Amino acid sequence: MGNAQSPSPDPLFDAASLAFSKQELEDLRSLFVSLAAQSGSSCKFVSQPVFQAYFRVPGPLGARMFQLAARKRNDGMLTFEDLVVTKATYEKGARDEIEEFIYQLCDVTGDNILGRADIEAVLNSIHEALFSPESDDNGLSSHHQDILEVFINAAIFSEKVEGLAGESMSLADFRSWCSLIPSARKFLGSLLTPPDSGRPGYQVPCLQHPENVSSDVLILRKEYAWHIGGALSQNEVEEWKLLYHSAVNGLSFSTFLGNISNGDGPTVLIIKDSEGYVYGGYASQPWERQSDFYGDMKSFLFQLYPKASIFRPTGANNNLQWCAVNFSSDSIPNGIGFGGRANHFGLFLSANFDQGHTFSCTTFNSPCLSKTSKILPEIIECWGVLAKGPQNGKSEVLKGTVLERFKEDRNMLKMVGLANSSD
Repeated sequence: MGNAQSPSPDPLFDAASLAFSKQELEDLRSLFVSLAAQSGSSCKFVSQPVFQAYFRVPGPLGARMFQLAARKRNDGMLTFEDLVVTKATYEKGARDEIEEFIYQLCDVTGDNILGRADIEAVLNSIHEALFSPESDDNGLSSHHQDILEVFINAAIFSEKVEGLAGESMSLADFRSWCSLIPSARKFLGSLLTPPDSGRPGYQVPCLQHPENVSSDVLILRKEYAWHIGGALSQNEVEEWKLLYHSAVNGLSFSTFLGNISNGDGPTVLIIKDSEGYVYGGYASQPWERQSDFYGDMKSFLFQLYPKASIFRPTGANNNLQWCAVNFSSDSIPNGIGFGGRANHFGLFLSANFDQGHTFSCTTFNSPCLSKTSKILPEIIECWGVLAKGPQNGKSEVLKGTVLERFKEDRNMLKMVGLANSSD
């Protein structure tokens, strides 16, 4: 009896510690000691101001994260045990555990009701963390409320709450919203990681455009770029370069193809139509003349206005990218597009660049992206994604594989040495 061990004062901490290596626990201890010293607590706890300043999570979102991390004691003190338990759940837990934690995190008022005001507060905190006035040299954040609305408009509030005038967001609603806004999900899932440049959800592409192109005419705002980048890898959200703009280069398909041929990587195509809707697609492969669909599962469609959403490939088919030039067959419509099938694309621009269409499609499980299926483009932009690192070499391999798929236009296949490849 004398050798029996006393129960641990914090069994949750004991269990959580098992999720970390010895080195990870030592690193966490060092971080805690540093933050506790800044808190003036004789290394006993971390205060909320120091916590929010270090992790760079401003506003109500940061306050709510501190409350959850301190296990809702509301005493203003985060202990080492709290930090370990929280990180074990938030970063190393099962998927359902992590999503449940983030769902609670977004309930910034802590009333167990995730409403529209909560989501707006979360988005305000994200905006403050990413788009401070000092860093926004293009003045794009002057449309702050409009930007918030496009992300809120993607949300569904289907849960009825007694005594509440409107509906709240269920966990299923929240998961759906995160799938449509992956950049927000990345951000909300990385708040306790070191606040460096590689922090998931914090990357905003640097947008490069010629000096003679005013930022006022650009459709792509920094917030939109952050949204699109949520579906991309880190090396694809460093720098994007404007390759074509219809207001500068004219509504010309040949000019478009000529301009984008200068780049050999992925591109972001954005359209603003006569209804004011803004949407587009991410093309993982270069735009090249083909007689059939091509591309890979990295391509996707997106909406930017009046609501923001991303639609990734479902695997239902391989009808990803389309680029037909100077074909005379009605079954091969000339123009560029994504998804669906010929003459019934998820998104399509005719070779005249004066009209197009968008239909719901199983390729991306995407709806009609505009107000009506027929679209009349007012502005067309195309940005080159300047991917860093080994991605470039990989795209060349994919490019060759794509070309081998096509049975028509044998002259083009001969030019690139693929005429003898099997059909």
